[in-house]
Amino acid sequence: MHQASRVSLATALVALTLTAPARPLGAQDTTRAPRPDSASTNSDSATATAAPKSPPPVRPAKPKPVWPVPGPMPLPGSILPDTRIVAFYGNPLSKRMGILGALPPERMLAKLDTVVAEWRAADSLTPVQPALHLIAVVAQASAGRDGKYRARMADTLIDRVLSWAQTRNAIVFLDLQVGKSTLQEELPRLSKYLALPNVHLGIDPEFSMKRGGRPGQRIGSFDAADINFATSYLAGLVTQHNLPPKVFVVHRFTRPMVTNSRKITLDPRVQIVMHMDGWGWPSLKRESYRRYIYEEPVQFTGFKLFYRNDTKSGHPLMTPADILKLEPKPLYIQYQ
Repeated sequence: MHQASRVSLATALVALTLTAPARPLGAQDTTRAPRPDSASTNSDSATATAAPKSPPPVRPAKPKPVWPVPGPMPLPGSILPDTRIVAFYGNPLSKRMGILGALPPERMLAKLDTVVAEWRAADSLTPVQPALHLIAVVAQASAGRDGKYRARMADTLIDRVLSWAQTRNAIVFLDLQVGKSTLQEELPRLSKYLALPNVHLGIDPEFSMKRGGRPGQRIGSFDAADINFATSYLAGLVTQHNLPPKVFVVHRFTRPMVTNSRKITLDPRVQIVMHMDGWGWPSLKRESYRRYIYEEPVQFTGFKLFYRNDTKSGHPLMTPADILKLEPKPLYIQYQ
């Protein structure tokens, strides 16, 4: 890690929040105050015929989302849609940021083996690709010397995770929590890793503070323009280095986290996964998946499971069988 960006990971902000579902329509207050003349004692008014009211305009039905999403045909070497990715997420420098750092490496990898086997058993028709998903740029509570509210992980840490992945023939994702930095600033620094055939990208809008505030104070956002920039950057690396297509994961658990999603452009060199990563009880997670992933189709879908936050209120962790009931069936599964 460069000295200028060396910030204590003790302040890393990794607790994800999940917004409560919108108030049901049936619970909204539809009562109205009585008309001023409704209590009139005029006997003539009692026999008056009320003027007919025009029916309210009928809103056109919202088009049903189209799945699978029409788009470019997969290029040779594409992982999706024929393979499901099962990833362990986190950072080895913190036990609080996810399973990737919560256990010693050999125990973590053994647990990954077990989870991958569970997915293969649950859906024997879809091969499973194991993955390690490293937070390579970590949002911070303090500004740091450059005022960017993020810490860049050292190359030695990325190399360590790559070496772990090699023992399991796993792919690696580098995840970016940019704080007050930008994708334009962060991606070039990681280009030597993203130019490897087994390294892919994740971005977390929650910690993109382009609209102000500090990480953890409010939920951030990325626009379609940001996602399109990253797609173009990855596509350029694929062409330049003659690589198989990249997988590009975008976290999401509220609608405003990704703005103008209909303007996200698809490129056959990059496979975009819109990844529902909110925590909570199973019905809430399913509803979030419906609202923020299913109802706004982009390309492929993902689903996150939290070993701690999903179960802390006594609810069971969702199983592969539970998740395979979702439509569309997620092809990227992440455990934190």
